[in-house]
Amino acid sequence: MRTQVAIIGSGPSGLLLSALLDQIGVDTVVIDRVDRDYILGRIRAGVLESGMTALLDQAGVGARMHREGLVHDGFELSFGGRLCRIDLKALTGKNVMVYGQTELTRDLMDDREARSGKTIYNAKNVTPHDFDGAKPYVTYELDGVEHRLDCDFIAGCDGYHGASRAAVEGKGLRHYEKIYPFGWLGVLADVPPAHDELIYANHTRGFALCSQRSKVRSRYYVQVPLDDKVEAWSDDAFWDELRRRLPDDVAEKVTTGPSIEKSIAPLRSYVAEPLRFGRMFLVGDAGHIVPPTGAKGLNLAASDVHYLFEGLRDFYADGAMSGVEAYSGRALARIWKAERFSWLMTTLLHRFPTSGDFDLRIQEAELDYIATSETARRSIAENYIGLPY
Repeated sequence: MRTQVAIIGSGPSGLLLSALLDQIGVDTVVIDRVDRDYILGRIRAGVLESGMTALLDQAGVGARMHREGLVHDGFELSFGGRLCRIDLKALTGKNVMVYGQTELTRDLMDDREARSGKTIYNAKNVTPHDFDGAKPYVTYELDGVEHRLDCDFIAGCDGYHGASRAAVEGKGLRHYEKIYPFGWLGVLADVPPAHDELIYANHTRGFALCSQRSKVRSRYYVQVPLDDKVEAWSDDAFWDELRRRLPDDVAEKVTTGPSIEKSIAPLRSYVAEPLRFGRMFLVGDAGHIVPPTGAKGLNLAASDVHYLFEGLRDFYADGAMSGVEAYSGRALARIWKAERFSWLMTTLLHRFPTSGDFDLRIQEAELDYIATSETARRSIAENYIGLPY
């Protein structure tokens, strides 16, 4: 086969890029090593920046999001037994949308199917080739038969462990990484949220997060050691620990129920540089990972897509390569600012095993400063709703 843009990975970034390119008549083929059901079975983030919601509207896939998503004008910081609201709307004039990544992915998949877009699932040994020249191509195996897909460009949207990043190892790729000494034990349950907005809690027992997917489905997290095991946590033990880390009036409103999904996610920060290798580009988790504290992972993938789409749009309009050549620099400038914010929120809200009394008092002072300074709250809000593309 031949296409204009080969997209490796059918997660949100790959599907969003394909939808935007389809809008301007650029042909794409999406390839993934797993199937649709596997992708839709993954539990992921659910807070969308205003820039991402606008990008979804631009791609023509935002209707259900606006109909079923929850608009949040703020969120709460909890510390010292009190709540401090970050009023996003008042401080920035913008808000965020709570809409599960699984539902967003489903919308993108349904849209691609409705447009008769070509998606190849269960592809084995996906490998990009000759992307440092003018005629890149991708090979893969399907049902034991090897196939070749010729293209103008390759978009690597297949995550940290995908074939795209592996293909550029040893080709000038640099890695920047920070591993955090704890994880998040997360529970998804069909119970109403304890609060109208998200609550990020700093507590002597460790961090906690009250999140949600809808008015009847909640997502909760507590900080745990890296060597902890999911099997060691019954549902009752989780709910008890969560309530201990919340202010009393919030803890009383926590509705408990059986967990739909329970898992422990390690936290780390990672950036690959550069993100462009000739005619192949790393997009989303293939190029960077953030701890979930700042709700930036999915949103950073969207901003990558925005910059790459602009470059490809210009190329197919007049043959100019300047936009695609600028992709890595433009994307990384925003990525590092989001990495900074995620690191800041993680440092501010978690208990580190190496923290001494001085470190804890600095945490307390920083949180008190945020509570008493509109300037500090505005800075938090500006980053949370998403820096401009």
